[in-house]
Amino acid sequence: MILQALNHYYDRLVQDGTLERPGWQPVKVSYALQINDGGQLTHVIPRMTEVERGKKKVMVPMVMNLPAQVKRASGIASNFLCDNAAYMLGLDSKGKPERAVKCFEACRDLHLELLKGVGSAPARAICRFFESWQTQTARDCALLAPFMDDLLGGVNITFAYGQSDIENWPEVQRAWDDYYNAEGEGSAMRCLVTGEESIPARIHPSIKGVAGGQPMGTTLVGFNAPAFESFGRDGGQGLNAPVSEKAAFAYSSALNYMIAEQGHHLRLSDATIVFWAESGNDAYASFFATTFDDTPLEDGDIQDALKQLASGQRIAWQDTDLNPDEHFYVLGLAPNAARLSVRFFLQDTFGAFARNMQAHHDRLEIVRPNYDNRASLSFRQLLNETVNQKSRDKSPSPLLSGALVRSVLTGLPYPELLLNQTQLRIRAEHQITRGRAAIIKAFLLKKSTVSGNSDQYKEALTVELNENTNYQPYLLGRLFAVLEGLQQAANPGINTTIRDRFFNSACATPGVVFPQLIKLAQAHLKKLDGGLSVYYNKQLGDILSRFGTDYPARLSLYDQGIFQLGYYHQVQARYVKKEEKQDV
Repeated sequence: MILQALNHYYDRLVQDGTLERPGWQPVKVSYALQINDGGQLTHVIPRMTEVERGKKKVMVPMVMNLPAQVKRASGIASNFLCDNAAYMLGLDSKGKPERAVKCFEACRDLHLELLKGVGSAPARAICRFFESWQTQTARDCALLAPFMDDLLGGVNITFAYGQSDIENWPEVQRAWDDYYNAEGEGSAMRCLVTGEESIPARIHPSIKGVAGGQPMGTTLVGFNAPAFESFGRDGGQGLNAPVSEKAAFAYSSALNYMIAEQGHHLRLSDATIVFWAESGNDAYASFFATTFDDTPLEDGDIQDALKQLASGQRIAWQDTDLNPDEHFYVLGLAPNAARLSVRFFLQDTFGAFARNMQAHHDRLEIVRPNYDNRASLSFRQLLNETVNQKSRDKSPSPLLSGALVRSVLTGLPYPELLLNQTQLRIRAEHQITRGRAAIIKAFLLKKSTVSGNSDQYKEALTVELNENTNYQPYLLGRLFAVLEGLQQAANPGINTTIRDRFFNSACATPGVVFPQLIKLAQAHLKKLDGGLSVYYNKQLGDILSRFGTDYPARLSLYDQGIFQLGYYHQVQARYVKKEEKQDV
């Protein structure tokens, strides 16, 4: 399904003129060798453009539509019309002059084979260049000298004839098309993507730009050992899962295009998430990317748009009428040793994804500190809550990032690892941030919906403090927050509070800790004046009256989350009340 969807998307891109026809692909080119009718080198023309990166302007290679590049591992295989200096000029940059000569000879033989019978002037000029160029004296060429460092660095080089690039000449294009579309060697097999009988691709094109992948690109489909092959397909490489050359080129071109385009992919932890609409309209991908941003719903217009989509209404976005019934795809890729790993592949209507995203943001809604002005929390911000921000490596768990995105977009329960990692950070830091409280609330709220827990359990999973629930773990969290506030009021400027010493044990084994804390609270009350003493006595009395002094021996992991949520709500209510008093 993945390759079929990518193959169909490639057809859309070709129809729109975004990508070239099969056999052609975007290639980064730094220089062009200008040659005359006799095949002699007359100029080296830079093919670079100036772009802004941050506050600086830098020169980057120009992207040109050129014949499809071959996939090279350790052998020698030449590209047509564009390659590095070893193939195009025989320049050695690796201390292996003999290999550089063989590379040039392979490039020469390919061009002579394809262009020898072509009668156009550019084709004849290329043939004469390869027939007359002397690799032994290439380093001494005065025209190459100003650019020698770049050329030896592995940049791509193409040809120019007169004032135009040679690949633009129709005769040269036809020569390449005939060569590319010719049937290769081997027996025809049924393509698993198109269903047509054709010669399968033994080695699939590389996918470039995946975070953590190989610099030269990584294979999505490949079999490099007998252990991965089916019976009777030993040593067959791509024959183990036959995909035609055209289909392999199509899916890899579509995937490389989206990874290169900013609006079609995002990076989360080690995963590269690619997304596209079946119609090929970029506006769908643009809106989807906006909902993943670090501040995805700060803009009220975006919030309203997501809600409208979630309710099945069309919205206007980037001069496009977004249809919630549009079919949409989301593909998560991660690097691996030999090939790319598919973390997830999701397909549904655009409106269904919007409904799941909106429900996710609704579950995350929680009272927040006055200094936190974020209207919502992105995936990246949620994952950061599970990581020690003081450590050298602040990367969240790769498995968690993929599982979180998959669960949100499909409406499935959140991964257990999300709650576990959040609990670990709370135990280690004794700190419940807005993000961690939101994770606990969203996780348990989704869990309660699936498992059908009691209404009393759900009463604790509110946006702000619920003073009317009698659910004991929630009350215990509230009680701990009141006891902490009492200690701070009795001992202004205290450095270490009961949260630092007893939070974890109170959360896990309240029956052991709370009797001791209540006894300690009596000593703190004696230090306060009449007003504060009455205030805290009233709060303690109200909470204790709801469940008495029968503390549970231990709390489950989920009830510990309820405890932490009660603590967070009570603390935020304390600050809100202080601010209200100051305003009055």
